[in-house]
Amino acid sequence: MTLAPATPRHALRRHDREIVALALPAFGSLVAEPLFVMVDSAVVGHLGTPQLAGLGVAAALLTTAVSVFVFLAYATTAAVARRVGAGDLSGAIRQGMDGIWLALLLGAAVIAAVLPGAPWLVDAFGASGTAAPYATTYLRISALGIPAMLVVLAATGVLRGLQDTRTPLYVAIGGFSANAALNAGLVYGAGLGIAGSAWGTVIAQGAMAAAYLSVVIRGARRNGASLRPDAAGIRACAQAGVPLLVRTLSLRAVLMIATAVAARLGDAEIAAHQIVLTLWQLLAFALDAIAIAGQAIIGRYLGAGDRDGARAACRRMVQWGLASGLVLGVLVALARPLFIPLFTTDPSVHRPLMDTLLVIAVTQPVSGIVFILDGVLMGAGDGRYLAGAMVVTLALFAPVALAVPALNGGLVALWWAMALMMTVRMLTLWLRSRSGRWIVTGASR
Repeated sequence: MTLAPATPRHALRRHDREIVALALPAFGSLVAEPLFVMVDSAVVGHLGTPQLAGLGVAAALLTTAVSVFVFLAYATTAAVARRVGAGDLSGAIRQGMDGIWLALLLGAAVIAAVLPGAPWLVDAFGASGTAAPYATTYLRISALGIPAMLVVLAATGVLRGLQDTRTPLYVAIGGFSANAALNAGLVYGAGLGIAGSAWGTVIAQGAMAAAYLSVVIRGARRNGASLRPDAAGIRACAQAGVPLLVRTLSLRAVLMIATAVAARLGDAEIAAHQIVLTLWQLLAFALDAIAIAGQAIIGRYLGAGDRDGARAACRRMVQWGLASGLVLGVLVALARPLFIPLFTTDPSVHRPLMDTLLVIAVTQPVSGIVFILDGVLMGAGDGRYLAGAMVVTLALFAPVALAVPALNGGLVALWWAMALMMTVRMLTLWLRSRSGRWIVTGASR
């Protein structure tokens, strides 16, 4: 990267304090979200296997639907942080409200599609005849909470842009606790079965959205920002989110292709792949927390017109990403014998797991750099480049991954293809950061 001269030690310490202050709470809130599904699974699992299978299908559909709109958090973080850097708090919150209004509109559209289409979606996902009714029930009820889920994404972006990652952590912890209590009470206490689990999640998500909105509304009133929907602002927010939507869909396609290929390799391989993918995503939370800090910090520097500060912060965060990746890689390599028995005792799954986890360990430093530069470019509002780079990565990854079964490759070969995918991402992001074209200053890009 073409960066500023060596950063003074006191400036490095300042960057480190900022990164830690934003990344640690962000990591907590990231980890709290998947716990919603874990709690639902633990409660519903005692109702029976068909109910748990139905929950698995519905939860996968809901997770996919919500993850597609994660741009609501990313784009809002970058836009709000720029305004904060420019000293325009009123404009920052106004920008955030545009994202929240867009979230409500998208949520309403998703409800309109999911409610009548739930049986078809469940069937298309391959649910068995015994699990399908439970999946449909859970999906239809939980869909009512999608607007709240999307508001949570957008409002989280607002607070991150305001350099506040503590409030999202507190709200996530409160939402998780409420969800656990409501699930137990409604499923068993009220005898509602799987429908009680769905209603518990809807209520918890609604409470989280209300908590976020109360914080944003107080900030709006304090800074004189309008809360009314602004058509031009909502449209601009949607336009900024389209490239990030393309990026997210391309990344989801990579994961779907990898899972489809693993399924063709055999039962032991798909079982091992699911375990590896779970760990890979858990490691991603740690790296993504630093990337979230990067989004907020870079956006603020660029909004303030501080090119050198943005370059220095980028360089320091890349160092953090590389160091974190090295540490995580060593931990994975050393903990493999301890980690595997937690998930399976099947010897046929052990061998591919041991070797594949070593691939994951070796490539963690690459992942660290990828996540950080991804966050830096998101914070800079460089969505179009991110979209194009991810489409190119998908185009290169797909034929390599699909060739694995034809060449009699196993799970290790598939995950080397995943390593290739991450390496391509690293190169495309590094070339962009080196060019300096992402450094566009001002209150808006």
